[in-house]
Amino acid sequence: MKNNLLKLLAETPSRRQFLKAAGWSALGCSASGWLPRLAHALATDDKRRRQCILLWMNGGPSQLDTFDLKPGHANGGEFKEIDTTVPGLRISEHLPRLATQAQRLAILRGLSTKEGDHGRGTYLMRTGHSPGGPVRYPAIGSSLSKELGSDDAELPHYISIAPYQQFNQAAFGPGFLGPKYAPAVVDARRTGGDANQASSYADLRIENLLPGDAAAARLPNRVDLWQQFETNFLASHHAPSVVGHKTVYQRAMRMMRSPAAAAFDLTSEPDAVRDTYGRGVFGQGCLLARRLIEQRVPFVEVSLGDFSNGTNNWDTHQNNFATVKVLSAQLDAGWASLMQDLEDRGLLDSTTILWMGEFGRTPIINQMGGRDHYPNAWSCVMAGGGIQGGRACGRTSADGTAIEEGKVAVGDVLATLCQALGVDPEQKNTSEQGRPIRIAEGEPIREILA
Repeated sequence: MKNNLLKLLAETPSRRQFLKAAGWSALGCSASGWLPRLAHALATDDKRRRQCILLWMNGGPSQLDTFDLKPGHANGGEFKEIDTTVPGLRISEHLPRLATQAQRLAILRGLSTKEGDHGRGTYLMRTGHSPGGPVRYPAIGSSLSKELGSDDAELPHYISIAPYQQFNQAAFGPGFLGPKYAPAVVDARRTGGDANQASSYADLRIENLLPGDAAAARLPNRVDLWQQFETNFLASHHAPSVVGHKTVYQRAMRMMRSPAAAAFDLTSEPDAVRDTYGRGVFGQGCLLARRLIEQRVPFVEVSLGDFSNGTNNWDTHQNNFATVKVLSAQLDAGWASLMQDLEDRGLLDSTTILWMGEFGRTPIINQMGGRDHYPNAWSCVMAGGGIQGGRACGRTSADGTAIEEGKVAVGDVLATLCQALGVDPEQKNTSEQGRPIRIAEGEPIREILA
């Protein structure tokens, strides 16, 4: 029923239907030497607040075949390392464009978590907490967009492009923050296999965002009618959920009427630009993310990995190398183009990027040529505003099975993201149980903060 607000407005205008339409927008180095007071002062400086792009990798990408290769060891597999623009920093041969921008990348090779199940790992990495218990923790996108957004913004504060939520839907929601902080979801027409070689561009859209001429002409009258229903109902009902639903509707209306909504129309971009990003969902999603950052959207996430169409995802229990090669091409084109475009527009210093999935992959290659789930020692990458690039923090053993230096946890990664964005990770929100909960429970990783 989501993405169907306009249709509902055109039908029988009961309040029950209006409430059903509310679903429209509900639509994871050490920290030694940390100087808490200085960090707190920097984090709370409004002038340092930035925007964020989360590049979410569904299925759990192999660290040994992307950013922490083990050449010369049996666990290393068939991929080769290549030099980057940073002396001594080497990454996969299948990420050649990112290699030319390595001065912008901070690779964390000492990430260790405790969840090796897709659903539990997804929840952990996206909220900073293991699932279970009475508290419904919000996704980091909801928490950060709450801090970074402004009430007069014309576009949603949090936009999620082509999310795959089947592992754990709660990991993509606002939790106890409520529907006001839920993401607006951009749906995608999926493409399988090597999406960069597809004959047409992936189709990304929010249904009914740009109504036809006739529908647009009738929209003001429908909005007036809805406001009459809401005004009468709110006069006698003051529950937070009712107020939250009203806020969702108001933001939906504001976006539908705003010229900024044109950011969702990728057809206005030259084909040459679209091709540079890649024709698949991830490539076009990265292009859309750039356009949304230009419109000052505080938090945008783009997903890579689709379980509903073939093997175009990072869960490589078999045929790991062929699959990772294809996915790396999509990742390289989309991410490298995104950073270059942001740099060219003067926006990279004000945009922080985090690349991660729910866990890493086993160093040992199984009998099917695959790698299994491995949360013990894996990698994530940060880039852009607030981040010192051109470095790798943490080190794993020669066989990739253990962390020898710079072990960090998901809370540390999320606290670092907060700090880079200019948000105090110690900022607290109150849960439905009345419990104050920090946005991020770890400590910022000082070595990669600018």
